[in-house]
Amino acid sequence: MTTARKRALRRGRWAEHAAAMMLRLKGYRILGMRVKTPVGEIDLIARKRGTCVFVEVKLRRTLEGAKAAILRRQQARVARAAQWWLKGKSGHAHAMRFDVICVASTGAMTHIRSAWDAPQ
Repeated sequence: MTTARKRALRRGRWAEHAAAMMLRLKGYRILGMRVKTPVGEIDLIARKRGTCVFVEVKLRRTLEGAKAAILRRQQARVARAAQWWLKGKSGHAHAMRFDVICVASTGAMTHIRSAWDAPQ
C-alpha cells in the first residue's frame, strides 16, 4: 500500500471518528462503525429515539465538495447494506433514516438529516 493511500485511509478513519463523536454529542447511540456486509459497507450506524440511522461520512477539502460527492450509486449501496444489516435485528428500531455527515479537511462538519429516502 502506498504512503498516499495509507494517509487517505487514516484521514477517512479520523473523519468517521469525528462524525461519531458529533452524533454522540447530539444524543445518538453509536451501534456500529465501518460495518461491513456482503453487499457493502456502512460508515456509521446510530440510533436515536427509535430510529435507526445509517450514516455516510464524506471527507473532502471543503464542505461543498463533500456534499457534491454524495452519489446515487453510494446511496444505493448504503441502502442495500442497511437492509441486509437490519435482517434479523429484532431488537432494533423499525424506523430508518439515511444521513450524511460532510467533513472538510479543516475539521468543519455538517450533518444532513434524511439525505435520501429509504427504499420501499
